Amino acid sequence: MIQFHIQADSDIPASKQLFDQIRFAIASCQYPPGHRLPSTRQLAMITGLHRNTISKVYQQLEDDGLVESVAGSGIYVKAQANKSNSQFGSPLLQQFPEASQFIQQSLDHLLTQGLTLSQVKELLISEIDWRLRCSAKVLVTIPTVDLGAGQLMVKELEQTLGISVELVPMEDLAKVLAQTNSATVVTSRYFVIPAEAIAAPYASRVIAVDIYDYEKELSVVKKLPKESRLGVVSLSRGILSVAEILIHSLRGDDILVVTAHISDTEKLKTLIRTSQLIISDQASYIIIKRLLIDNRDEIIRTPEIICSKNYIGEKSLELLRRELGLGNEKK
Repeated sequence: MIQFHIQADSDIPASKQLFDQIRFAIASCQYPPGHRLPSTRQLAMITGLHRNTISKVYQQLEDDGLVESVAGSGIYVKAQANKSNSQFGSPLLQQFPEASQFIQQSLDHLLTQGLTLSQVKELLISEIDWRLRCSAKVLVTIPTVDLGAGQLMVKELEQTLGISVELVPMEDLAKVLAQTNSATVVTSRYFVIPAEAIAAPYASRVIAVDIYDYEKELSVVKKLPKESRLGVVSLSRGILSVAEILIHSLRGDDILVVTAHISDTEKLKTLIRTSQLIISDQASYIIIKRLLIDNRDEIIRTPEIICSKNYIGEKSLELLRRELGLGNEKK
């Protein structure tokens, strides 16, 4: 415990002597933030001062923002906020104190690695500027053989994130990137390696997204009675192929599965006449409903339709929100 000395014959009041000594102990970190100060009884025994005098000193320290009183516990040294942030910093730092603390800690860490403030600033500005330039142009790329999957991605990104997105066949990606400074290229995880190889020379970044897991739709398929007729309709030929494999792995030959691309009108008509349940993506749903109305006289029993609202997994959408600087708010 720090030993406080009170000069009884001094012209300086005893309370002022104690106040200055405690304030020095705090300023010199002999009493670090969070440290519990001696009780008024303990300090009275050390200094010979009356407990009321010590209480007034503690009150003055609290009024000055140096300590804080915790009911039933005692007096503690208060953690001091960074005054440059609280008084002169950006309002955002005050609005997001946790982010402000993280930035300060990260900055301290970089400085301990030997970087100067100027170097840290240059690194941060360079990274932020690159991300902003990439985010200004967002491309979705998919091989031409399954361009429908890219169309689904574009629709969902524009609706969910509220941004403009351009669809580029992977075969044309290099030519498009050569005509822009930078871009964010979004593709399915299936195609991330070739997309990265194409984008690397053009200072563009590639973000791979996971597709929706279709867990809800597959749970319905599991419960279908034997010999049920299931139709699957999509804008993506790749999804249709994967759907057949997944459904067969779940049900084998227990149910009859018919798939149809949205462009195959005749096959769609057969599908809606014979299926008891149809699973479709959002892009196909409106067309299926229209065909049901147009062909209602030929349909004995109207099939149930399940519309999959997602193509991209929610975690991937959150990743894109963050990487594109859109924050957490859903558009």
